[in-house]
Amino acid sequence: MKNSLFIFFICITLSIQSFSQGNDGISFFIVAKDGTGDFVSIQEALNSIPKGCKNYFTIFIKNGNYNEKIFIEHSNIIICGESRVNTIIEFAELRKNWKLTHDDDYGSAIVNIKPHISDIIFKSITIKNNYGSLYGDHDHAFVIRSFEGSTRIILDDCAVISDGGDALSLWNTDGGMYYHHNCFFEGWVDYVCPRGYCLIEDSKFYGHNLTASIWHDGSKNEDYKFVIKNSYFDGVENFPLGRFHRDAQFYLIDCIFSHNMADKQIFFAPSNPPRILQWGEDRIYFSDCKVEGKEYNWLKDNLEKSKEHPAKSEINSNWVFAGKWDPISVLKNINDILESFQKK
Repeated sequence: MKNSLFIFFICITLSIQSFSQGNDGISFFIVAKDGTGDFVSIQEALNSIPKGCKNYFTIFIKNGNYNEKIFIEHSNIIICGESRVNTIIEFAELRKNWKLTHDDDYGSAIVNIKPHISDIIFKSITIKNNYGSLYGDHDHAFVIRSFEGSTRIILDDCAVISDGGDALSLWNTDGGMYYHHNCFFEGWVDYVCPRGYCLIEDSKFYGHNLTASIWHDGSKNEDYKFVIKNSYFDGVENFPLGRFHRDAQFYLIDCIFSHNMADKQIFFAPSNPPRILQWGEDRIYFSDCKVEGKEYNWLKDNLEKSKEHPAKSEINSNWVFAGKWDPISVLKNINDILESFQKK
């Protein structure tokens, strides 16, 4: 219980420090399967946020396996688990099954973020779509899905796992900004597939398919980019790194790839009808990346070929998001609070 309250205090303080401007207060809910919190389900807590309320909410989830699909329909929400290993949201859903009775994708994921909902933080939690392991179909199985107009979404110390493709689908084509730190991503084709700006740091990836692991859509702005730093990729034998169907821009910095990775560059996958790329197919850049026990010619340092030709030291959150957003300052508050507690 002591650890629960400690993490809970961190989450509440993060809310106050990060979102205090322009609001008239802060509220929070505790979710616990055993009935010791305010609610026994996450969706009950989310549904209890008053419509039109200007307050900011933190949902703290105690350890347990929550077999539910959730819908986030308010901005400025922090969903914080008691621990990444033991706080689990798990549900089985397949996109094509959902679309049989619905006109759009809203509801086809385990975590569904409504269009134009922003400033959402997930902390210390595992979210899993287990449809494939239950029914043997590994088609598109969203874990987290956002839509146009939704931006500034952060995952910290989270696991996003799908038994199908498109696990993490943050899909605001024009203006999306996403930051993920110390996370684990697992899935099938295109299991991490952002649109817009995305920075991932200090994370691990595991791919189960032979098509692609990562994917990017940067077609609305030449500056949009998908940057992965100091991360590790693994998967089944001959797993490929990535692909794109529209204009895209990839930067991989200080990444390590297991010996299982295929000797195959991130590639353009033509569509029917064909798409014409505005900025070319070759916007794929590496710096200080390596494959364990192998050498691939396409994995050479080439930042100088970028239109922006940045030095590796310049590739930080300010550079990635073009000075429009500073997600690091939000997460820094957590470290400051931890340090202050250690001194007491």
